[in-house]
Amino acid sequence: MRNKEKGEIRKVQLTGGSTYTISLPKKWMDKMELGAGEGMLIEEQGSSLLLSPAKLEREERRESKMEVDPQESVDSINRKILSLYLVGYNVINITSSGDRLNSSQREAIKDFVRKKLVGTEIISESIEEISLRTLLSYSELSVKGALRRMYRVATSMQENAMTALEENDRELAKDVVEIDDEVDRFQMYLIREIKAAIQNPSLLDEIGLKTSRECLGYRLVSTSVERVGDHAATMAKNFLEMENPIDEDSLQKLKEINSLSNSILKKSVESLFDENYEEAEVVIQKLGKIYSLEEEMNQFLVEENPPEAMRIRLILESMRRIAEYGSDVAEIVLNLTVTKQNSSLPEEE
Repeated sequence: MRNKEKGEIRKVQLTGGSTYTISLPKKWMDKMELGAGEGMLIEEQGSSLLLSPAKLEREERRESKMEVDPQESVDSINRKILSLYLVGYNVINITSSGDRLNSSQREAIKDFVRKKLVGTEIISESIEEISLRTLLSYSELSVKGALRRMYRVATSMQENAMTALEENDRELAKDVVEIDDEVDRFQMYLIREIKAAIQNPSLLDEIGLKTSRECLGYRLVSTSVERVGDHAATMAKNFLEMENPIDEDSLQKLKEINSLSNSILKKSVESLFDENYEEAEVVIQKLGKIYSLEEEMNQFLVEENPPEAMRIRLILESMRRIAEYGSDVAEIVLNLTVTKQNSSLPEEE
């Protein structure tokens, strides 16, 4: 019997007078390459049971061979490596369809691994082949751990971009731009973990999450935090394009807006880790203040037309966007915690 909304419904059978059994779909058994006598892992998740093959309980050592054309572009090679990394391959052997990998391809692969893939090392290298291995297990760096590192780097980037503006420090601004890769690295690792857990739900506990719904929430939050890093880098880039220091009046207004923007982001991520519905609600309500300050700042720029007004507007836009991404995170927290919030309310008499 099939229910259109819930999938297939199977009846529970009573066997031997005290044992309840339910049959498993043959199509699924064939797909998972399972047969009679196989062990199954059963986990309680609230009012539901999660059923998965016991042989998938531990992280597998998956290996892939990737062939590169001698004329293939670096971007194409990197996209292939990233795709294999994200779907969970632990060992990636890269070879050439020709005689050898050319020097530019080898250097690009090594640079990409260093900058973008957390926990992955080159374990062997020759002119014919490069082998990569991901040494970091899911339990060593959970999804929450990866997100926390992303968040710390992104907020630090925003703060340092503002410091560079205040102190007219071009070297600090360059550092902000360069460190953006660090945010990307941890997001790629987080996505890798979430993909693995969705494919094999028995890994949920190992990556530090409880449900597939929580996986989706953390995936969306990671995108918002990654974009915060991008906008912090954009702030620094716009400063580097300036020919003149920012005037004092503009600087003070930007400091106020940036401080509030940074606070919104920090409190939204903290509400996620704390699973705090009320805290997330407060964060969302602060976004209106950002819009008011942005409007005042734009009016000031129109009336006073200070030097570098165009670049100041672009920096202002990035500050506002960071606050909006913080608000987006808070919205996700509301969605993840609303059930918990409602269950804590007193029942009406």
